[in-house]
Amino acid sequence: MGFEWTRALRVLIPLAVTASALVAAPAQAAPACADRGEGAPVEVARVPDWAESIAVDAAGRMFVTGLYGGRVYRIDAPGRTPVPLTGNIGANGGVVVRPDGRLLVGTGNDVLHSVTGDFLPVSELLLVDPETGASSTYASGLGGIDGVALAPDGTVYTTTLGGRGIGRVTPDGRVTPVWAKVAQPNGIAVSPDGRAVYVVQTTVAPGLYRIPVDDPGHPSRLVSAGPADVLALPDGLTLDRAGRPLIATHASGQVWRVEGVEEGAGAPRLCAVESGLHLSTQLVYGRGAGSFAAGRLYRAGVDGRILEVPAGAAG
Repeated sequence: MGFEWTRALRVLIPLAVTASALVAAPAQAAPACADRGEGAPVEVARVPDWAESIAVDAAGRMFVTGLYGGRVYRIDAPGRTPVPLTGNIGANGGVVVRPDGRLLVGTGNDVLHSVTGDFLPVSELLLVDPETGASSTYASGLGGIDGVALAPDGTVYTTTLGGRGIGRVTPDGRVTPVWAKVAQPNGIAVSPDGRAVYVVQTTVAPGLYRIPVDDPGHPSRLVSAGPADVLALPDGLTLDRAGRPLIATHASGQVWRVEGVEEGAGAPRLCAVESGLHLSTQLVYGRGAGSFAAGRLYRAGVDGRILEVPAGAAG
């Protein structure tokens, strides 16, 4: 059995066991958000791989990383056939778009590099041209890269799911593989003002942490999943226009939103903008006026399907 199949089974078997365990558990534990949009999720594209992460550039084009194939795909518009932008360059982690339009893509998102990432950080961030697919190393010396987030000042933050380390790469190229620590970190995003980094904890005690950029040694637990969602497996993370985190989940099938992060909004709490979307991996809002447009929420999944989620649209 080849390495890729071995890795696939080592990821999929635990997910299948978890999903089976949830059959008899209370479903849709997070209450529905009061201000959800209307409309059922609609498939807008599909890639022939586990769609690990998605990002949208200023032109409204979507980019997808494949967990098994290590490729970056470009989707020029909803309904268009995904174009393999690269070959297998190990691009199996998060993807973000820089202000200059080039992509930053994580590598090493596998069992070996995830487990050893905190004490043997050898994974790379790749810089990828969105037109030609040409790639080069942007930074190295990070733990196996699952999530990638870009701050307004150009600082990049990364997560390593099998460890505790949150990596950081400054605009001048300084790499800190363990800048902060959160157990089982997965999805990651930076607040609009750049003063805080949000990180999803996937297992053990699922929830969301807030890390002050000026005090990374003291992450605070912002919100926890309820008892019925202890096996929800929250994954990818994005922020809406109001700066509220939205979280994709594998096993619960919900898309969570964290309310109360705004100043004076009360204690942070989870609600669901959508349900029934099992094995989701990442969420992203569109950009621009056409194609994958601003304000529209998109979901990627293990099944390779990219769905528009009208209930999560940002007005």
